[in-house]
Amino acid sequence: MSGQNGFSLLELMIAVVIVGILASVAYPSYVEYARRSDRAEGQALLMEAAARQERFFAQNRRYVVMDADIASLGLQATSRNGRYVLTVAAGGSGNGGYLLSVAPQRNDPRCGTLTLDALGQRSPATTECWR
Repeated sequence: MSGQNGFSLLELMIAVVIVGILASVAYPSYVEYARRSDRAEGQALLMEAAARQERFFAQNRRYVVMDADIASLGLQATSRNGRYVLTVAAGGSGNGGYLLSVAPQRNDPRCGTLTLDALGQRSPATTECWR
């Protein structure tokens, strides 16, 4: 009597179900990890722009408040991997001399656009967007 080698259909289907369950748990975690990684890139661009704004102010006694002048800070308007785009605006009466914003180029429903003003106030204010 010769033995059969291989898997039965039932064993194969059980393996497929197990892989499906593992994938359904792992994929959302991976997507959130990728979004946090993207946010870190946006935060780095904001912090770099804020430091360069202060250096520019020390040398020129004014802030850069127009998008067309971002190059005078020595920065590009897009982040290193192109996941965020930087915009600059004049600050209001209560938030200092400038308002920096980075808009995500991928979908980020939890945090969206990140902003930082001359006083260091961040938006959105939730801590999960800034860790």
